[in-house]
Amino acid sequence: MRRSRVVAGAVVAVACVLAWSPAWAQTEEAERKAVEAAKAWLALVDAGKNGESWDTAAAFFRSGVTREKWDARLVRARMPLGTVKSRTLAMKKYMTELPDAPKGEYVVIVFKTVFDNMPKAIETITPMLQRDGTWRVSGYNIKPPEA
Repeated sequence: MRRSRVVAGAVVAVACVLAWSPAWAQTEEAERKAVEAAKAWLALVDAGKNGESWDTAAAFFRSGVTREKWDARLVRARMPLGTVKSRTLAMKKYMTELPDAPKGEYVVIVFKTVFDNMPKAIETITPMLQRDGTWRVSGYNIKPPEA
């Protein structure tokens, strides 16, 4: 009797893992692709290609700010910081809802970044899955770490 309960418990545990694995694998793949998209987009920003960063951002992002205003904001925000010395992935999280954003698929990504003039910075970048299956940046923020 005890053996059959152990076997039944093991079968249920395996079934739960198998049922959970595809969703986990999809989330992992989404996070991987979103991080790749974020790094490519940040490379544009790091190179001072502000207009191109706007061009390649998500439609939701572009609808919130004109190309010219985006360029001006980046110049004001990034120029005083100097160049990027290092950027380390600190966190990534797949989400389907964010405040003040349409429902969709997002990955919130946090990098610990060292700039010439700001040795400790937190960059938060949020790629969003587009209808064509690509991940494009829908949000970007830089701030010093919480004290």
